[in-house]
Amino acid sequence: MQLILYSKPGCHLCEGLQKKLEQIKTLNINLEIRDITTSEDWFEAYQYEVPVLYQKSGETEKIIPRPSPRLSVARLEKLLQKYTS
Repeated sequence: MQLILYSKPGCHLCEGLQKKLEQIKTLNINLEIRDITTSEDWFEAYQYEVPVLYQKSGETEKIIPRPSPRLSVARLEKLLQKYTS
């Protein structure tokens, strides 16, 4: 599963979500981190929204609703299964 995480340095919500995604072993996640401070377009789109998570399938990117920061790794895994199946 290819996921894209739009993030920015110093964002504790971004860092927390990234750590949880990296702990999920059963879904074989390939995680790409995109720093919004490296692109004006990304910064304009996501400066008030990060973390933003997308599933990439070929050339298509589909947004996944932002999970609660309180979500456990197991619940995050179930949420991803729901939105990516």
